[in-house]
Amino acid sequence: MSTEPTPTPPGPELDASLVEALRYGPFPRALRTAIAHRGLSLARLGAHLDRMGVHVGQSTLSYWQRGLRHPEVPRALTALRALERVLALPPDSLVVLVGPRARPTADRQAVGSFVEFGSLWSGSAALLSELDVPPEATQCNGELSMLSVHDMITIDQRRSQRSSTSRMVVQATTSGPDRYIAMYHTDDGSSVDNCVLRTAEGCRTGRIRRHAESSTMVAELLFDRRLTEGERHVFCFSLHDEPARPTPGTNRTFREPSGEYLLQIAFHRKAMPARCTSYFRLRDDSEPTQSEDLVCGIGGVASAYFPAVGRGLAGIAVDWD
Repeated sequence: MSTEPTPTPPGPELDASLVEALRYGPFPRALRTAIAHRGLSLARLGAHLDRMGVHVGQSTLSYWQRGLRHPEVPRALTALRALERVLALPPDSLVVLVGPRARPTADRQAVGSFVEFGSLWSGSAALLSELDVPPEATQCNGELSMLSVHDMITIDQRRSQRSSTSRMVVQATTSGPDRYIAMYHTDDGSSVDNCVLRTAEGCRTGRIRRHAESSTMVAELLFDRRLTEGERHVFCFSLHDEPARPTPGTNRTFREPSGEYLLQIAFHRKAMPARCTSYFRLRDDSEPTQSEDLVCGIGGVASAYFPAVGRGLAGIAVDWD
């Protein structure tokens, strides 16, 4: 006498927004929508996965849903299918959205519509106006062409970003520029009032304005003279912060296509990361158009080199799990 198998109890009905996200993707959007639909925090989601014998760190889940990390197939298949079960999704609905990552090439440039970076943080336009910068974001530093940027970030033993040092090479596109406007956004949870600007060669500190609600600071870096058209100028400055929690990584926003960009993160020997990934994306909320795992080499330094940067954000994401 044969018996019919016991059917699996049906999961909660999927709403229209989740169905659309699973059908059209991309993966980060689908994952965010599914987690919101189930009403789970990332901590609770991680606990459910642990009970199934699948460990995915809370920070990794956060990076996946924000598009800062991309699950690697086939290594991540077990985790993806466990997520589908916990989130009560149809089998393989997340798996099919995970494709191969785009690797950077020497001549690859970002494409897409122009991004108005001045509107990224509320209050930034008002701060810029106090430094006599026109409200159009494209005119900020518009008389300077960026030839090269080198950012060095230092991480302390608490996994927090302690300082960043920037060395820039610019070229005047017209006669007269005598300053550079720097905009800085602190990590979540830290106060912009604690951020200290220090200048080195090629510039001195001018006016500084802060917007506490958006954790944004803009600063005027003054050159020692007005540049002539075509003249190149090298200057260096550093920012010292007191963030309240471990850093998820760092990035620089490029308002216009620029030259080469070297980003390095130096980790304290007692706070080495599990993984570092370089990325480039067109907007803060978009998927990376390129991504690459980095080696944290001798001295605990991870380096990301971008030979030519388009409009967008270039950075390094840090995974501590």
